[in-house]
Amino acid sequence: MNKSWLVFRSKTLPISLRIERRVPVVLFWLGIVTLAAAIASIGQGEYPISPIDVVKTILGWETGNPQHAFVINTLRLPRTLVALMVGVGLGIAGTILQGLTRNPLADSEILGLNAGASLAAVTTIVLLPSLPLFALPLSAFGGAMVVSLLIYLLAWDKGSAPIRLILVGVGLSAIARALSSLLITFGEIDSVTEALIWLAGSVYGRSWEQVWFLLPWSIVLVPLSFLLARHLNALNLGDDIARGLGSSVERQRGLLLLIAIALVGASVAAAGTIAFVGLIAPHLGRQLVGSAHEGLLPTAALMGGAIVVLADLLGRVLFAPIELPCGVVTAAVGAPYFLYLLVRRRRQS
Repeated sequence: MNKSWLVFRSKTLPISLRIERRVPVVLFWLGIVTLAAAIASIGQGEYPISPIDVVKTILGWETGNPQHAFVINTLRLPRTLVALMVGVGLGIAGTILQGLTRNPLADSEILGLNAGASLAAVTTIVLLPSLPLFALPLSAFGGAMVVSLLIYLLAWDKGSAPIRLILVGVGLSAIARALSSLLITFGEIDSVTEALIWLAGSVYGRSWEQVWFLLPWSIVLVPLSFLLARHLNALNLGDDIARGLGSSVERQRGLLLLIAIALVGASVAAAGTIAFVGLIAPHLGRQLVGSAHEGLLPTAALMGGAIVVLADLLGRVLFAPIELPCGVVTAAVGAPYFLYLLVRRRRQS
């Protein structure tokens, strides 16, 4: 075995994992950067708190200021945790979608999953404002599921070719966005204002309720995506080669697509539409660890978490006391990056 690879095998379960030796080092430093960004984000605000006091308060140590516990544990820590989990989910979803479609420009935003979740949420906010708060996450998740099902059914022709998935997704995304605009145009002003704020993508005001909502999805789907990384490697080589390697192409593609849909739906439900994270995180991850998904998936997950946490931090400090939604920050960075990728691919082709 090549010495540049690390191989892990379970003695009790049919699970094996092969990653490059540089992956743990990259993950360690990415974890440090993400943790530092989270601590800095928690400490920033109208009531600034030093990083040392942030760490002490989270660990339950005395800081000499009783207000720290309320500000951090009640107001800022859940907000940062939601940003982190949303970024992790979007980073993994983008990596899976790019692997399934064999297109480095694929993303939940481009394929229409975000638009479907947003349409369902806007419908709930504008037309059914009397529904309880928990209806919004459920509707957003349902919208992503419906759009993904339509994409899969409309793209099916003796199989689900990646290019058809992208084309159908782009078309459904345009329809969903048009319907969202129509609802916003004719809705009541109060409901429309709330919908527009939600569509901007923000973790402002997020509480432990959103943390507990996201946590089960993260605990189940994130490790499951890591375990299926080798199947994603096979699918990324093409359907014929994947079948030759013994992979059940449609079953594995459907399972991976379902994981991506669930992560996108849960993320959009918790924080609104935060664009381009699923596009940027996998690309940056490939530059660090290569294209093997055993290392790329966890790298993109941490990269996505760091991006959203940093976007939330920048949105609060750039024009303070005015606060920009983190979705606006990611869009401002992601749109030029998307154009850069288009130009680079054109030159390489």
